[in-house]
Amino acid sequence: MSTKLNLNLTKKLAVALAATALTAGLAGVTAPATAAPAGPAAECGVRSDGKLYCGNRAGAKGYEHRSYASAVRGRMNTTFSWFQCWGRGDSHPGGNNIWYWTKLDNGQWGNMPAVDVHTSVDPAPGLREC
Repeated sequence: MSTKLNLNLTKKLAVALAATALTAGLAGVTAPATAAPAGPAAECGVRSDGKLYCGNRAGAKGYEHRSYASAVRGRMNTTFSWFQCWGRGDSHPGGNNIWYWTKLDNGQWGNMPAVDVHTSVDPAPGLREC
């Protein structure tokens, strides 16, 4: 076998092995994990830590008290959050008077009306009242 032919086969074999290794390596790569998709199809339930993890409206306001008339403590800009507990307050456009207590994206604690939380029923089953 000539040296030129031997080098050609060696190059082809190296390219084939590199392509196989690259394909195998990419097969194990996945997209970065996210908290959960937003919207009704997202997870919405109480986990073992006792908190409700659920989708919510981006930009929803958190209030000092369970009332739109109270001071705004901040906003929830993320669309998937956790909620510590629930309580009754002023009625809101969601058709009930349930509000959820949570840590807002600015680090402040506040009450969010249930209309801004993507629960299927309020209060969320299994979440404690506060």
